[in-house]
Amino acid sequence: MATLSPPKPDTVSSTVDIMLVDDHAIVRQGLRSILERERDMRVVAEASTAAEALAVVVRARPQIVLLDLKLSTSSDTEGLELCAELGELHPEIGILVLTTFLDDQLVLRAVRAGARGYVVKDVDTSGLIRAIRDIARGESAFDARSAAAMVRGLNTPTASEAKHLTPRETEVLRLLARGLSNRDIGARLYISETTAKFHVGNILRKLGVTRRAEAVYEASKMGVI
Repeated sequence: MATLSPPKPDTVSSTVDIMLVDDHAIVRQGLRSILERERDMRVVAEASTAAEALAVVVRARPQIVLLDLKLSTSSDTEGLELCAELGELHPEIGILVLTTFLDDQLVLRAVRAGARGYVVKDVDTSGLIRAIRDIARGESAFDARSAAAMVRGLNTPTASEAKHLTPRETEVLRLLARGLSNRDIGARLYISETTAKFHVGNILRKLGVTRRAEAVYEASKMGVI
């Protein structure tokens, strides 16, 4: 369940307000304990799902969202969708991915969705604090492993990514094949038009094409749809 912390009257302007988005309450509790030991940081909100996060972020107005990509499902789709939605609706917020998973394409997809940083959960406390402060200053924040993964992802031939279409991207592709617009796709899948557009962009990139019709043609040749 989403929670909000009451404002602290003695908070100075340099304090970094942080929102935690993770589906494990014990992880959020541990992060809150670590972060609030820092005099320049406070946790102003928590959420366990993308829907909760989108509802709470408007009231909490955090500077940084600390986001786990794996939320209430076994897929990373919900976390990536949330990343894209936050980037579109609240571009002033810095999104720092804090997750257990380190995959070349996953790191790249998170960055393309709007994440300004990516660290793995086994990072030490000083590394996490440093990443948060870097993003608060408007910089990016990637640990050595995630930076290397992103470079490998960029160097991977685009055409080979077709087999990595997520289940949600395959759903979107099937609706593309039926000639639906981004708005109609969003309505069918109960996602926003922005999120539908994000998925369409990923599909085009993975299939190595620039037009929707080309994506449908390539996917049908490869047996994806």
